[in-house]
Amino acid sequence: MLRLAVVLLLLANAGYYAWSQGLLRGWGLAPVDESEPQRMEQQIAPQNLRLLPQGSKGAASSAAPAGPASSPATAAAPPEPPACLQAGVFDARQADALRQAAAVLPEGSWTLEPTPITGRWMVYMGRFPDEEAVAKKRAELRTLKIPYDRPGAALEPGLSLGRFSTEEAAQRGMALLANQGVRTARVVQERADAPGFMLRLPAVNDTLRTRLDTTLQPALAGKTLRPCA
Repeated sequence: MLRLAVVLLLLANAGYYAWSQGLLRGWGLAPVDESEPQRMEQQIAPQNLRLLPQGSKGAASSAAPAGPASSPATAAAPPEPPACLQAGVFDARQADALRQAAAVLPEGSWTLEPTPITGRWMVYMGRFPDEEAVAKKRAELRTLKIPYDRPGAALEPGLSLGRFSTEEAAQRGMALLANQGVRTARVVQERADAPGFMLRLPAVNDTLRTRLDTTLQPALAGKTLRPCA
């Protein structure tokens, strides 16, 4: 029995060897030989296959749809339209300084327009002999609840009880103060009529605006450029 099993095992090994080597092909017994053309034919639509570059993401079988094209870069903001600016009023001395400073600006970019400076009148108390007398008068005015101010260097030591554009208006103001108990005030002219000038820049663009800070600003005598009226 053991001998028969050995014989059958040898025959099976010999048969497998003959089959694997194609010796039984004529009998229709042989392993399938998948040559390169045969493997290519068995592929499904090989012409649709494509190679992905190294490091690319996503599966080849289901490529993600392309996203919308990125929007173009935001365009630069357009320059602001030219603006009309003005400053003033300047007296004759200040106007001379402005002319010298503005001489470096483009021709026609600025003008100094005559604008008369009207006189100014004041209801005034003074001059007092000393600061002690001024302090005493301030105390009296506070008791009467009447506001006061410094009159300016030319009228020190003294007190201003109001400023007016005309002498007539100042006289009316003094009459009202008299009804409140003020007895020693008088009307004086603080400033006489004088020629004045208004600086006007009719078309200030971005380029000109950057130059104004360095050319005109020191000559504006503390005044600021503002939109034209």
